[in-house]
Amino acid sequence: MTARPEGEFVVFLIGMRINKPWKVHKWLPVALAMPRMLKELQADPELGLLHYEQWFGRTIILVQYWKSFEHLEQFAGMKEGEHPPAWAQFNKRVGSSGDVGIWHETYVVRPGQYENIYHNMPQFGLAKAFGSVEAEGRHTTARGRLEGEK
Repeated sequence: MTARPEGEFVVFLIGMRINKPWKVHKWLPVALAMPRMLKELQADPELGLLHYEQWFGRTIILVQYWKSFEHLEQFAGMKEGEHPPAWAQFNKRVGSSGDVGIWHETYVVRPGQYENIYHNMPQFGLAKAFGSVEAEGRHTTARGRLEGEK
């Protein structure tokens, strides 16, 4: 199976790293802020989040798929949303102490700039965000998937 989104989309990687595990009072509020934001995003599909996957450990990572960079940017700046208070609380409680690290990376993905394959997998990642189709014909190879419908 392969996912073949039409047009441009955004992959947003975001996470946190627990630098001082014994300082639960510092990292737990940071960890609890993301579920509130995800709940807000899932409640309103018009905000632009298509899907996300997450992994937990000392470093927590979420891979998010967005309709566009504009959707992501608008969500981050929503005055009445969950993001501004979470960011303010992080700066107030953690700041530059080094107790908790946070990070994100944003990738604007254009047609012909990605490829994917799923074998013996449930719907996952890009395929869960956009749906999947049989990887047949030119789509049976990585090069064919990158070249798309030329």
